[in-house]
Amino acid sequence: MAGPVHYEIYIRRTAPADWSLHQAVEDRRQAVDAAEALLRDREAVAVRVTKETLDPDTMEFASVIILTRGAPELSRKRPPAVDQRGPACRGVGDLYAPHARETLGRVLEDWLNRQGATAFELLHRPDLAERLEASGVELQHAIQKVAVPEAQAIPGQSVHDLMRHYQRLAEQAIERLLTAGRKKQFPSFEDRPVAATALALQGAADRAFVMGGAVAGALRGLPGARARVERLMDICDQAPAEGAPRALVLVPVEQILCELLGSRHGLAQVLGPGLDQGASLAAVVRMAAPREVDAVLAQDARLSLLAPPIEGPVRRLGERLAAGEFPLLAASLARMVLRELMSQRRLRPGDAVGEIEILRVLAMALTATAGRLLTLEEVQTAFIERSKALVAADFVAAYVKDCASVLSEAERLTRLCENVTGGANKRAAARWLDACVVSLRFETEMRTRTPGATPPGQRLMALAELQRGVRKGGLSERETQGVVEALGAVGGAIEADARLTAQLARAPAPLPQKLAVLLRLAAGETGPSGPVAERARAEAVRLMRAPDARAALSAEPQAVQALRPLMQAAGLAA
Repeated sequence: MAGPVHYEIYIRRTAPADWSLHQAVEDRRQAVDAAEALLRDREAVAVRVTKETLDPDTMEFASVIILTRGAPELSRKRPPAVDQRGPACRGVGDLYAPHARETLGRVLEDWLNRQGATAFELLHRPDLAERLEASGVELQHAIQKVAVPEAQAIPGQSVHDLMRHYQRLAEQAIERLLTAGRKKQFPSFEDRPVAATALALQGAADRAFVMGGAVAGALRGLPGARARVERLMDICDQAPAEGAPRALVLVPVEQILCELLGSRHGLAQVLGPGLDQGASLAAVVRMAAPREVDAVLAQDARLSLLAPPIEGPVRRLGERLAAGEFPLLAASLARMVLRELMSQRRLRPGDAVGEIEILRVLAMALTATAGRLLTLEEVQTAFIERSKALVAADFVAAYVKDCASVLSEAERLTRLCENVTGGANKRAAARWLDACVVSLRFETEMRTRTPGATPPGQRLMALAELQRGVRKGGLSERETQGVVEALGAVGGAIEADARLTAQLARAPAPLPQKLAVLLRLAAGETGPSGPVAERARAEAVRLMRAPDARAALSAEPQAVQALRPLMQAAGLAA
């Protein structure tokens, strides 16, 4: 039940002033009249009346605004909130978080590459920690790379304070590792098998740290990333079959693999230094989803030549990824492929044609794996972004620069239209193709009649093939029609120069044979649609209407039966 009610009048004497209580009354009408009188007499620039109802249970007033008059309140800039954040890593344990390891891998990338190790191994191997401490300059530079940008991101934070903090943190982490090494806390898999080590660590408070040190120690002295992946796969083979002990082994293995394959240096060592960027991405996709990619490549032997095979430890790792193990690694590899596809980095520098081919392989492979590694929308978005680079002027110039003729240039641009995706990219590719086929150079070269030039029939057949390629290119109807009509016009000029249809009609050959040639031209099989097809259709109709045509065709019923599909395609029969 509502308690006592009264009305409060608030005023602002100046526009920037705050609201202040002027009067409290028990009658609503009296409160409203008093507020309007204050405004009318210019005793305030704004007034407000609120209804205050007392709750007898809580003894608190519920306030409702019933009137506001006068100048609007001025918006005030709120004072900036003081960022109370401290350093990103406050204790030694924070250094083992994924974000911290990623930062360590970035700021110590050169040093880690020289040592042949990852950030995870640095945090679990006493020998690496001792080496880093002895380097001095490397550690100091890494601390500076972390402290300076972090101080800029936190207002009021001193660079020197952060550097001292991270210096103490590094000393504590190194001391912890050195102490663990002196006390021999990290077991060796040579002394105790992997499964027995995992079972013995069950329930231990620092089991993750100890197992991480054991796995990292097993990689000591191995030359190259490929040998380390082989050793990690051996450790997985010896891990317990299931449960928490198996996870205790696989988790550090997966973390090392993520860091090892997440860097270009490590990935190149694992896959092979002879692979370019496009082949490396194809190998990564094949490793992450071997069954799906092998099924795609089995459909086309030519694609198998473009996608490099995966063997040895890479194949073993791929089999585990296909079985559902290492989900974080699979997701990391898939995201890496997407990042590279959406970047400006060329997949095959110096080989634009090869770049188109490897992109076809990647598109088919990623589409086959859609739903398990990536969504179909993510794959489409990545290839739309990559297609922007394919229709850029520098890439198109490199793509067609080694074409021997304008016809081969048009054929390549047609393949470009077919291989790019995205509406804007399709339109850009169509503009390049349209500019090629309507150019004076294209018409001049196609109509050339110099000795040794390609016969007119072959040129018309090439134009017909181009038209079919344009129709399959996925362009819009208007763009497709424009290019098809331009090709048809050039074909009409070639036919008119050679008077090909007239010569075919007068050729000393049986009537069914002449009709078959003309009908193929009229149907667009051996010549482009447009003027050539119309003239061939007209000549075919004239021949069939000749007085002796019926007798000639009646004498060869089998030839007439063979001509019927051509007549239907040319629009001369139902």
